[in-house]
Amino acid sequence: MTTTAPLTTALPPGTAVRSLRFARRRRLTLVLGVALVALAALATAGLMLGDSDLTPLRAFGAAFGIGDRGDLFVVQRLRLPRVQAAILVGAAFGLAGALFQGTLRNPLASPDILGIGAGASLGAVTALLAFGLSGFAVAASAFGGATLVALAIWFFAWRRGLHSIRFVLVGVGFSYLCGSFLSWLLARADDREAASALMWTVGSVADVRDGEIGLLLAGVLTLALVAALLSRSQGPLALGDDNARALGVHVDAVRVGSLLTAVGLVALATSMAGPIAFVALVSPAIARRLLDDGTPALAASAAAGAVLTLAADLAGQHELFGVGAPVGIVTGLVGAPYLLWLLATNERRNLG
Repeated sequence: MTTTAPLTTALPPGTAVRSLRFARRRRLTLVLGVALVALAALATAGLMLGDSDLTPLRAFGAAFGIGDRGDLFVVQRLRLPRVQAAILVGAAFGLAGALFQGTLRNPLASPDILGIGAGASLGAVTALLAFGLSGFAVAASAFGGATLVALAIWFFAWRRGLHSIRFVLVGVGFSYLCGSFLSWLLARADDREAASALMWTVGSVADVRDGEIGLLLAGVLTLALVAALLSRSQGPLALGDDNARALGVHVDAVRVGSLLTAVGLVALATSMAGPIAFVALVSPAIARRLLDDGTPALAASAAAGAVLTLAADLAGQHELFGVGAPVGIVTGLVGAPYLLWLLATNERRNLG
């Protein structure tokens, strides 16, 4: 009696890898397409809704310079810059959060926790209250504050290399330190001055204007291009330093480049809109769950950040929760419960 070897349907290794890559690209394309549709719908609502509602035709026409003077003023001077700012700032925070979490291999690593956003707030409030500055000087001070805090974290966290746990712990310490100085500045300030500075502690895209939009767009696109160049090393880096080195990745160089890019994105976005809470923390988590492949998901995180920020700004602007609020307060109200739910579901999954 003879026996024959069982038939196998296993694919050759090369074919299996190509099939997996195709499936990942298809899923990423689907996620980005849905995000683009959501952004288009939210942007249309942002252009239409307000004290004087506009039809979609009038809103789109005014956005492209067509319509009467009243529509052009409302759309181009008031609504369109706010929509553009929310998209760009949200994308910057989402991409920065993905870089932080992927590089440090810690899902809780974000500018909110590491103190970089608090450093930007401290820089802006110091310029307002201590030196009486305004306008672009305040934004520049916020950028400088975020950069200085990031460099200080780097200095204290570096011990023959940059280790994720030490970086996070030092960042938490600087977050509390910046928060203490910020509270001291607000406590000793005049009530009117403190009220004007308060917006820099919660985050808002209401006052970002045309000239700042151009600077924000150029900065975000430049840093996003750098992130795209670094993206091929993010996957191996998530496997651990030893495995990444075995795959030919220069770990320290990639980690430094990724964190510098993330700090630049956070500093740029915060200098324009203030520290918008939870966007950098939650957006990568949303992207990873949508893609479901464990990758750092840089593009999907940027898209999720843009959608989340624009939706939160519209909700706060039009009092969806019964009271008007800046975007940073809305993202905090929505992001904190989501984070708790995410941690709880992950814990149950690990136990199961």
